[in-house]
Amino acid sequence: MNGRLRDHGSTLLVASLASGFGVLLLQVTGILGAVVLADDTTGSSATVKTMLDVVALVFVAIAVYVAAVTTANTVATIVAGRTRVIALLRLIGSSARTQRATIAREGLVVGLVGAVLGALVGTAAAWGIGAVGVATEQIPAFEYSYWTPVLLVPMVAVVLTTWLSAWTGSRRVLAVRPAEALGSSGEQSAEELGRRTGRTATGVTLIVLGVLALAGGVLVGLVHPAGVLVGVVGGILSFTGVVLVADRIMPAVLRAVGRWFGTTPPARLAAENAVRNPERSTRMTIGLVIGVTLVTMFAVTMETYRDAMYAVMEGQENVEAMLGPVIDGTVAVFSVLVGFSALIAAVGLVNTLSVSVLQRTREIGLLRALGFDRRQVRVMILAEAAALTVAATLTGLVLGFVYGWAGAQAMLGSMTGEPALLAPAVPWVVLAIIVVAAAALTALASLAPARRAGRVSPVVALAVE
Repeated sequence: MNGRLRDHGSTLLVASLASGFGVLLLQVTGILGAVVLADDTTGSSATVKTMLDVVALVFVAIAVYVAAVTTANTVATIVAGRTRVIALLRLIGSSARTQRATIAREGLVVGLVGAVLGALVGTAAAWGIGAVGVATEQIPAFEYSYWTPVLLVPMVAVVLTTWLSAWTGSRRVLAVRPAEALGSSGEQSAEELGRRTGRTATGVTLIVLGVLALAGGVLVGLVHPAGVLVGVVGGILSFTGVVLVADRIMPAVLRAVGRWFGTTPPARLAAENAVRNPERSTRMTIGLVIGVTLVTMFAVTMETYRDAMYAVMEGQENVEAMLGPVIDGTVAVFSVLVGFSALIAAVGLVNTLSVSVLQRTREIGLLRALGFDRRQVRVMILAEAAALTVAATLTGLVLGFVYGWAGAQAMLGSMTGEPALLAPAVPWVVLAIIVVAAAALTALASLAPARRAGRVSPVVALAVE
């Protein structure tokens, strides 16, 4: 059991990040609420605190959702690497149900440990933020209890989603045949994925329902800010649909991106590797798609929020001088928190690419035997990581702009008391950061796998079964 739990290092990291993010977000909004209540100069402190609580819960839900999808993908990757071991256990009498239950128990243990670790780190970070804010006189002294029952919400959610994600991600165990212990195993082919019509139909249905809910949220938002809650439901439904049919979407995007890397043998092989196994490529990219979508969505929403608030305060210099720093500070705090949450998704790409290289030892050895040198193998891995990162980033940017505008419209459409359509603001600084971060992630994700692949000996690799 302990040896198997060591395989879940990345799963533990994801669970800890999700719990830490949720607890930190609730603690920070609680501190902001305490500060607002202690310094009520506008008479609207209760409304502001309610809005902060709603925003916090919305982002906790998003973070848990991101963690659930990333965990499911990570567990699926771990199970893919254990296929021969599982098949061997099946061969000597163990049932698929028993093996799947074992993986689910591992997920439960990892979820519990990650939830506690994350809560401790998140609370410590919130205390530090509050102490620094008071010490630097950025915020006044406040009274706030760092323990409240609401903190159990992200912790319990992380435990349950990690457990359920392990159960969902381990469904591959049911397809493992005992005979596979005697041979090699691999990912499902494009033809096998194409026969999953039920999954595709479910995904398309969720996308349609989600788009309708998003539209409903925009319409409700024209008369009441509660439209954003309807929009959140629509966003979760539609994006879940996107995740389900991602193995139909991402290969097409990867194929288009692969043409940008030239026609050298390493580049062509990297492009082919990115689309040859749609299941593996989708699992590697979908986490990053979620991260970029989340950051872009929030950036567009908050930039639109900032512009709308300043437009409302135009000509009211006293109000602008008083509320301007609060608006900018709120945007800055939530930007940092959401940027932190995107790290949850980035873990998925780094981990699955590393595991993918380990599972392709024989393939890399064959390339070495056919004449590829170490540099060409490293270039191939780097190009593959770049293709995956670029495809995921572009997809996330498009989805993020759509969700960001819908969220801003649903939340702010009735702000002036009359229905109004808002133009989405373009957060250029955030876009530049995303591009730089994507380049850094490409280097980070490919560094260790490329070094490992370059050390593969053709003789040893060809002996691997």
